[in-house]
Amino acid sequence: MKASYLPFVLSFRRLSPMNIYQIFTRLYGNPKHTNVPDGTYAENGCAKFNHFTAERLNRIRKFGFSHVWFTGVIEHATQTDYSAQGIAADHPWVVKGKAGSPYAIKDYFDVDPDLAESVPDRMAEFEALLQRVHAAGLKFVLDFVPNHVARQYASDAAPQGQRDLGADDDSEMAFSIRNNFYYCWGEPLHTDNFVAPTATGYPYLEMPAKATGNDLFNAWPGRNDWYETVKLNYGVDYVGGGARHFDPIPDTWKKMTDILLFWVKKGVDAFRCDMAEMVPVEFWHYAIAQVKQQAPAVQFIAEVYNPQEYRSYIAHGGFDFLYDKVGLYDTLRGVICRYASASAITQAWQATDDIREHMLYFLENHDEQRIASDFFCGDAAKALPGLVVAACIGKNPLMIYAGQELGERGMDAEGFSGKDGRTTIFDYWSPETLRKLATLPESLDEVKQSQLLNAEEQRLYEAYHTILRLRETSPALREGAFFDVMYVNHQSISGFDPNRHYAFLRKTTDEAILAVANFSDQDISVGVKLPAHAFDYLHLTEGTFAARDLMSGRKTDIVLTRDGDTSVQVPANSAVLLSFCP
Repeated sequence: MKASYLPFVLSFRRLSPMNIYQIFTRLYGNPKHTNVPDGTYAENGCAKFNHFTAERLNRIRKFGFSHVWFTGVIEHATQTDYSAQGIAADHPWVVKGKAGSPYAIKDYFDVDPDLAESVPDRMAEFEALLQRVHAAGLKFVLDFVPNHVARQYASDAAPQGQRDLGADDDSEMAFSIRNNFYYCWGEPLHTDNFVAPTATGYPYLEMPAKATGNDLFNAWPGRNDWYETVKLNYGVDYVGGGARHFDPIPDTWKKMTDILLFWVKKGVDAFRCDMAEMVPVEFWHYAIAQVKQQAPAVQFIAEVYNPQEYRSYIAHGGFDFLYDKVGLYDTLRGVICRYASASAITQAWQATDDIREHMLYFLENHDEQRIASDFFCGDAAKALPGLVVAACIGKNPLMIYAGQELGERGMDAEGFSGKDGRTTIFDYWSPETLRKLATLPESLDEVKQSQLLNAEEQRLYEAYHTILRLRETSPALREGAFFDVMYVNHQSISGFDPNRHYAFLRKTTDEAILAVANFSDQDISVGVKLPAHAFDYLHLTEGTFAARDLMSGRKTDIVLTRDGDTSVQVPANSAVLLSFCP
């Protein structure tokens, strides 16, 4: 193989596709239709563990998902009062929104009482859900929040002998390897910068102040800080110049590893690790090894945004998968929104070429703005070519955020979460798209007959279903070699525009696919140049082949010639996957 072409070719191991469905648990299928801004649990309602019936989970599996990430399961701080059920109330000044952030963990050994039909039986209801998930052929992904906890963290469900985080801290020391928290010694927490002057009730008192979760090591957090959380201490003395104290093993390492093992014993299959890069990679090396010694099949997904740390968190930390946010996500968003060239997609995947199988691709999650929002591109259909690229250029895990497949806009002003193009994680709410998804029948044919979706939702739903199923059923997409042809299509005289069009090949022995994504608002008929090197590398032959577009089912003939143009027609804001026998 010529060295100049090496960056453009990839091959993959034969593995089943990993298609993750992220569900924000309290919102998905919340049957209550009322949506009062800043509304209470009683006013706006909440979805329950028991709402995820066998039928609902079977539909998710049949849609093409292998894993479900249930976001917001572990007990977190909330303004809803459960003191009558023996759960200590949280001070409203240090809770974001009426429902509270699922990333302000209040008890790592318990589940959110909001999600239970019977609060005293909440863990049993969770365990029953876990069993139903597995019975449906799905894997359960749980959030693990290692960097910070709620300001009033206190476990009432910890196993016997398990000491609480912070229970044995010396709060007179700003830093100690034996402490679980960092302290702003001699200074109370100042709430003026994040609590409204009109706030009522008794003030929140914290003396001395604990450092805030977003690495704020002073006592004056603001509204844009993670003021509802406190930073966990993994042995890094940030105030003392960043010195790392890992021998002996910090107490926090042991406690957090115990938490992981607790959930593994429950049957959790994978952990999505929140802000993993804010925790030293040495901890992950220690903890993941401990978990995999007992449960080798458990997988770890890291939320990491610094590309300079990617390889360390895989090779040393032990993570199976990493978010590809600042790479492919940012690139595809730019292409979809028309401020980046489609040719940049090549550079995006090349940047992680050596760790491709570890990169998790997505177009939405709870942190990002909805595609259909005014803050993204305003039209969910315009992202379909980007979805095809993310789903089909490799054997990477793919994640879909519930509601994305119906074009959820995220344009509500729910409460603490204002109108920002995101679906709230802080408020009680009931998005119509998530209610619809919860009531859909199992099969696609039944969905079509039900008329529960409007024409736009139906088209989008079917496209997502097709793409996810193809990742499982198409040999070329499931395990085939990949060849990016953009390097010879930068100056095509046959209508190919590298700013708006992206093309690649996938191939196994039995199937070849020519894929063309059209990020423009016009239907196109273009010539895609196929270099001679692609024929050699993929063992293609020249000639005319009967092909079928896997997206639409349309049949056509394609002509393949070395260094020649292959004529392809692609609808606006769409893609074709021309499958043929090579």
